[in-house]
Amino acid sequence: MKLSVPSLKRVSKETPVKDISAALDKLDRHAIQKLQWPQFPYKQQVSFSIAHTKDCIFLKYFVQEKAIRITHYTDNDSVYEDSCVEFFIAFDDDEEYYNLEFNCLGVCLFGFGKNISERKLFEKKLIHMIRRQSVIQSLTDGENDIVNWELTLAIPLEIFVHHHLNGLKGRHCRANFYKCGDKLPEPHFLAWNEIKAESPNFHLPEFFGVMQFV
Repeated sequence: MKLSVPSLKRVSKETPVKDISAALDKLDRHAIQKLQWPQFPYKQQVSFSIAHTKDCIFLKYFVQEKAIRITHYTDNDSVYEDSCVEFFIAFDDDEEYYNLEFNCLGVCLFGFGKNISERKLFEKKLIHMIRRQSVIQSLTDGENDIVNWELTLAIPLEIFVHHHLNGLKGRHCRANFYKCGDKLPEPHFLAWNEIKAESPNFHLPEFFGVMQFV
């Protein structure tokens, strides 16, 4: 799949996150609905909007699911066991990629490498540069309980320390977006771009989609 990422005017990495969130609400939403593994059939409603400026990537996830799990409260904990959304990106056709994983509170795991076994996690002081806003609402729809949650992220370009990024306009990258919950009552593994693997594995950059910053 291909994704065109628009630029936002009058915002920067210093703009309040609530204002960034409102701006992302006005953009197109992209579904994370590729259900790759039939042994994990649960599919909730998940989408994201994304934009950029000369110094930042802005990303917002929109999630609706039956239940959430929150057990990790420290950056670089195993947030993929909770209600989790993820963003993997590779610059300049590199084999290595950055993986950013967030539970529904915004707690982040951040690494870099060629695959899940060779990646290295970054120091927490770098992760703390990512500004985050989480909104969680519990609703009742007839007899069913539903949890809606949103996560807005302001990701400054300087966290991508293995690349020297002076803006993104005109740049092509490879990326994928995910929703998972390894230890939820109904474990699930959804992707934006299709993955061909026998078992759940998001760390397969050969299945990243193409992303162009315009």
